[in-house]
Amino acid sequence: MSMEDLANQTQWILWASFGLSLLFGAIAQRTHFCTMGAISDVVNMGDWTRVRQWTVVVAVSMTGFALLSLTGQIDPGKSLYSTQRLLWLSALVGGFLFGLGMVLASGCGNKTLIRMGTGNLKSWVVFVFMGVAAFATLKGITAVWRNQFLDSVFVDMPSGVHLGALVSAWADMPLANAWPISGLAVACCLLLWALWRRDFWQSDNLWAGLGLGLVVTAMLWVSGHLGFIAEHPETLESVYLTTNSGRMEAMSFVAPMAYTLDWLMFFSDKSKVLSFGIVSAVGVVIGSAVSSLVTGSFRWEGFGQIADLSHHLIGAVLMGVGGVTAMGCTIGQGVSGLSVLSLNALLAVMGIILGALAGFRYQTWTLEKSL
Repeated sequence: MSMEDLANQTQWILWASFGLSLLFGAIAQRTHFCTMGAISDVVNMGDWTRVRQWTVVVAVSMTGFALLSLTGQIDPGKSLYSTQRLLWLSALVGGFLFGLGMVLASGCGNKTLIRMGTGNLKSWVVFVFMGVAAFATLKGITAVWRNQFLDSVFVDMPSGVHLGALVSAWADMPLANAWPISGLAVACCLLLWALWRRDFWQSDNLWAGLGLGLVVTAMLWVSGHLGFIAEHPETLESVYLTTNSGRMEAMSFVAPMAYTLDWLMFFSDKSKVLSFGIVSAVGVVIGSAVSSLVTGSFRWEGFGQIADLSHHLIGAVLMGVGGVTAMGCTIGQGVSGLSVLSLNALLAVMGIILGALAGFRYQTWTLEKSL
């Protein structure tokens, strides 16, 4: 492959990523898909509809990951989520901070991007502060604290920190088979639970579950197959094009916010180039904007009180720090990470739920205090 071919391939990857994320943003905006909203619905109303939406998204993306692995389209061991360290403390603490932050900031990273496209100026503020906090946790002051106090606590799992490795050892099955087969089995169970109730079979729910799940799968294929080069013409090494991590990635929105701000601030620096994550974040915003304009739901909205502003700023910082510490957000770990059966993702999701519950308790306390 020549350098010209490499440049053309890079353009194809970026355009494909942008198009798919635009579709993701439009579907999420139209169907009101929101992980925080799903948890809130259960806590406040006992309504599990949006939890079932999220479950279908996970199950479909999990199925997609398994099929892509079985057919040799991707190498699951090269995923960003494929690691030999169970970072249980980072996942739990980071998840908790993110969950608490998303309640204070009125939505997770994905919802922030969706609301940015619908005219919510509060979400633009959250985006900036979340991106700065995320970058500081990637490479700045909070990165030092994260490495010293959280990432240094781990459990070594040489076979891999995912369910496939556990099944492989238990059933004495080759990992290449155990990993995707485990994914298909778990996905079937999740789909049965989510689709069991007939009242869930509505267009918005099915669009959210099946549509977003297929988009996540397609993004995994773009990054892991279309973006994979077995031999770079200059380094002669294998590489995944356009990813900030240098590995196969899927949809996630915390670190990409940081890299988006970095790209904007240092645009004239030729080393700062568009990446898979950056175009994904931008695509979600534009997709949401198009959907809201078409449906007539676009509305300008800003801060009404200082308390509202302070809660959003604190929530944004908590999400930025927590999302990077947990190695993903409600989409990055809650969908993409779970789709590859990552145990770190499972712990991160547990932390996010606990943090969200703490956030709801805080909101109740402040409401009662003001009465």
